[in-house]
Amino acid sequence: MALKQVIEVYEFLDSPVIRESEIKEFFHSHGLDETEIETRKAVGDEGETLFVKIQVKGKAGKSKGGKARTIGIIGRLGGIGARPHKIGLVSDADGAITALAAAAKLAETRKKGDVLHGDVIITTHLCPYSPIIPHHPVPFMGSPVSVDVMNSFEVDERMEAILSIDTTKGNRIINHKGFAISPTVKDGYILRVSEDLLDIMQIVTGKLPVVFPITTQDITPYGNEVYHLNSIMQPTTVTPAPVVGVAITTEVAVPGSATGASHSIDIEMAVRFVVEVAKAFGEGACSIYDEKEFERLVSLYGSLEHLKTLAKKS
Repeated sequence: MALKQVIEVYEFLDSPVIRESEIKEFFHSHGLDETEIETRKAVGDEGETLFVKIQVKGKAGKSKGGKARTIGIIGRLGGIGARPHKIGLVSDADGAITALAAAAKLAETRKKGDVLHGDVIITTHLCPYSPIIPHHPVPFMGSPVSVDVMNSFEVDERMEAILSIDTTKGNRIINHKGFAISPTVKDGYILRVSEDLLDIMQIVTGKLPVVFPITTQDITPYGNEVYHLNSIMQPTTVTPAPVVGVAITTEVAVPGSATGASHSIDIEMAVRFVVEVAKAFGEGACSIYDEKEFERLVSLYGSLEHLKTLAKKS
C-alpha cells in the first residue's frame, strides 16, 4: 500500500512555493541520505522549474559496485500548477506525484530493512507556475523549459530501462479510468508489449491489464510539427534504453490544466506498479523487451534511430 505516500506528496506539492531545502528535508525524513537527492533549477522563456533526481541505492546496485540492473522512473509533465490562472495542483501533476510517491515508498521500504537488489533512479520537475497551451480536445499544460532541457536532466545514462509516467487524460483514445501502459519503445522501434509488465499490472490492479496505443509520431521528438499524444514517450528520443509509458488515465477527456482532477486511488495503483517493476527488474525477474527479437528486427530492417531526430539526414 502506498496511499500514505501519495497523500503526503500531494499535500507537500500543493503549494505556490516549492523550496529545495524542503524537498531534501522531506526525503531525508523518509530515509534517504544527502548523496541520493539532487535538485537543480532551470530557467526558460516561460519561467523556471525545479528538477529533482533521487537515487535509491540497492544492495547489489551499480552504485555499490554490484551488477544488478538500474531502472529509471520519470515523472513527466509540463507543470504541477497553472498559477496565477488556477489555484492548486493541476491534473498534469499526477506524473510528478506518482514518481515522488514511489521514491518515498522505496526509501521507507529500505529504511525498514527491505532493500531492493538494484538501484532505482527517480526524476521529475516541479513548476507551480506553468503556462496553459491550446490542445484538442482539451487544453494541456505547457512547461517553462523545453523538452530538450527536461530530457537532459530527467533521462539519466545510468537508466537501463525507463518507466515514463504522465497524466494522459486529454484524449479520446484511452477510455479507461486508472492507468495504462504502452508497448515498449527502443531506438525507433515500437515493440511488443512486455508480458512481464502485463503480469505485474494485473496483479497490482486485480483487473485485466490495459495497454494504450502509440504511433510513430509519438516516439519522434517534439518540435517536428507533427501531432503527439503528449510527451510521455519523449525520453525514448534521447536514450538507447527501452522505454515504457505509464499513463494515468480517465474515461473522458480531462484538461491537463484542470484542478481537482487528481484521483488518489489511481495514482496509488500506478505507484505500486512502478515499485513492483523496480523490485523485479533489479532482480532480473522482469524483461522489458526481447533482446534477441530486437536484434533480429534490426538485422532484417535496419536501424530506425533516425526517428529519434528532428529530421532524417540526407
